[in-house]
Amino acid sequence: MTEELFREDAYLKRCEAVITAVDERGIQLDRTIFYPTGGGQPGDTGRLVLSDGSEIPIANTLKDRDDGALLHIPQEGAPLPTTGQYVTAEIDWERRHRLMRMHTTLHILCSLVDGAVTGGSVGVDSSRLDFDIPEAPDKADLETRINQIIAEGHGIEIGSITDEQLQANPDLVRTMSVSPPTGAGQVRTVRVAGVDYQPCGGTHVRSTGEIGPIRIGKIEKKGRLNRRINIHLVDE
Repeated sequence: MTEELFREDAYLKRCEAVITAVDERGIQLDRTIFYPTGGGQPGDTGRLVLSDGSEIPIANTLKDRDDGALLHIPQEGAPLPTTGQYVTAEIDWERRHRLMRMHTTLHILCSLVDGAVTGGSVGVDSSRLDFDIPEAPDKADLETRINQIIAEGHGIEIGSITDEQLQANPDLVRTMSVSPPTGAGQVRTVRVAGVDYQPCGGTHVRSTGEIGPIRIGKIEKKGRLNRRINIHLVDE
C-alpha cells in the first residue's frame, strides 16, 4: 500500500517516490503527498517529474473502493511511466492550501450550528455544509462568529482515537450519512483547539489565523429540515 505522507504533514509540497504500478485506473507510488478524493474534499492535482526531466500532469487523485489503491490519474493524453521508475511528486500547492483553509473553516461552521450534518463539500472558492435544522441561522451573526474564531488563531491538532473510544462517544460523529472508517484500530481526528473536535481524514491548516476572512453566501432551504450554508474565502 502507498505510504500516505499527507496524513502526518499536510504542508509537504513534494516528495521522492517510486512507481509501483501503472494500469488503466492510474499510477501508483510507494509514497505520496497527493490527497485522494474523500470526506467531501477533492483529490489533489499536480505533476510527476521523471528523472529525465519529463513531466506527467496529474488531473486527480482517487482511492479504489475495492482494494484501497491510491491512484494518481494522469491528464488525458499524457505519456505513461513504467513500473520501477523514480519520480518527484509535486502537488498544486496553491490549490491544496485553499482546500485546507476551506476544510478547516467547515469545522468551525460545524461547531457553531446545532444540528447534524447531512452533507457537504469542500471547494477551492466555495464550500458548503448541509444541516438537519428547521430554521436557518442568522447569516450576519454566523459570519461574524466564524471570522472572530478565525482571527483568534486557534491551533489545529491532528490525533487519533481507538475504534472502541469512538464507539463509546458517538456524538463525536456529526455526519448523518457518512461514518468515519473503522476496523484499522485507530480513527484519525482533528481538533480545532477550544472550538471543535471530530473524526476527519482531510487536510487542514495549522492555525485558524491562516484561513483569512470568509463570507457566507446563500443559506438555502433544501428540504423541510435541511439548510445548506455556503462559505466563500475572501481573498485580499
